[in-house]
Amino acid sequence: MTQRPTTGDEPLDDLEPDTSDPTPDGLAADELDDLDGFDDLGDPDPDLLLPATPAWRSRTAVEMLISGLIGLYASFFLSVEAWVLAGDPTSTFSCDVSSVVSCSKVALTWQAQLLGFPNAFLGILFESVVLTISVATLGGVRFPRWFMRGAQALYTVGLVFALWLFSQSYFVIHALCPWCLLITATTTLVWAGLTRINVRDGHLPLGAGARRFVASGSDWYVTVAFLVVLAAMILVRYGSGLLG
Repeated sequence: MTQRPTTGDEPLDDLEPDTSDPTPDGLAADELDDLDGFDDLGDPDPDLLLPATPAWRSRTAVEMLISGLIGLYASFFLSVEAWVLAGDPTSTFSCDVSSVVSCSKVALTWQAQLLGFPNAFLGILFESVVLTISVATLGGVRFPRWFMRGAQALYTVGLVFALWLFSQSYFVIHALCPWCLLITATTTLVWAGLTRINVRDGHLPLGAGARRFVASGSDWYVTVAFLVVLAAMILVRYGSGLLG
């Protein structure tokens, strides 16, 4: 708090506190109230207190859009496969490469229809949501916090489901569906992008440390490392049987 300059002759009662905004870069106090973890910043980085730049948001939206489109295509392919197998369970597909790499073998298990219909239909639902968010973000739309938290919760369920299906294929069915693996990878990338936006915009109460981690791009190392671990698991267990 500062005082206005004096000449030494003014009475002390005339001195008034300076009520100008002390927040960095002129942010209003009510704007800072929406930034979770502001009190933990100490000497705050102004870049973390301001909304992400349009370029950053567009780049993240493009990453989500590409991953979502690939996941949507894979989900449509699996949906068609499910209809074909429903009419003829003996059908084979181009992705039936070996006893280990076989779409039809996986599609004929109960895990592939956990809710009574092909899981690929859920993939179409989840990808439609994230594609809507991605395109709107590219257009400059900023969704309210409740919507983004809802999307985060929905896609977290989708990621957990995709990883559960991967574990079933890996440990129980002992067969891998290339399209399912592709969906696992794209779901991971979309979830990471959505989380990146929600953390950067302060929609998730993770504090300044998480916001700084995302702003620096360090979260990409975690995402890539996770996908590398999944790929290494496949190679270690099924490497010799992937092609025949």
